[in-house]
Amino acid sequence: MRNGDYCMTEEVNMATIQLIGEKQNFILDKKDFKTGSRGYYGVGKMVAGGKKYQINVQIVEIGSKPKEK
Repeated sequence: MRNGDYCMTEEVNMATIQLIGEKQNFILDKKDFKTGSRGYYGVGKMVAGGKKYQINVQIVEIGSKPKEK
């Protein structure tokens, strides 16, 4: 269950991005990628140095893709 940006029933996974001296946390959700790999993905926006940026975070578990037979 999610409440705004925070998950109420389990530990929240976050990535901290530092850009031009500004820091911001981004919540990461579990993701099963189209390739078969597993990992986490997060997206958001932040302001740094007076400019707006869109942030995409992708974390892929090495070796999580099923082996082809």
